[in-house]
Amino acid sequence: MEKIMVDTSAIYALLDKSDNLHRRSFALFRELSTKPITVVITNFIVAECHALLAGRLSPEIARNWLKGLCWPVERVMEEDEQRAKEIILTYIDKSFSYTDATTFAVMERLGINRVLAFDQHFSQYGFILYGTENRL
Repeated sequence: MEKIMVDTSAIYALLDKSDNLHRRSFALFRELSTKPITVVITNFIVAECHALLAGRLSPEIARNWLKGLCWPVERVMEEDEQRAKEIILTYIDKSFSYTDATTFAVMERLGINRVLAFDQHFSQYGFILYGTENRL
């Protein structure tokens, strides 16, 4: 079964009804749920989402999201962190965060080439943003 990574940007947009990408995120998650695709997130994305939700929305929303989390969580390994450093030090013209870079490394390791994200860093690095494949 195909796997797809889900980024903090899509999760946040889904949960924040005032976000300008909320409707798009909702539609993409709904579409994704009808396909034979396994959604994956990393433990770093879990941490980033929880912090963002708690800080911008509320600790209760962050707790509820964490409690309801049902996607497989792929742990960032030491070699992923080494690869992330290489990515950040190589792409000096980009503003990839450490979480972005570790996610790229995990995606490379798992052979995942698509991501549900609104963060253009993923396409800058060469991944396919889910929902844009047939709309380019």
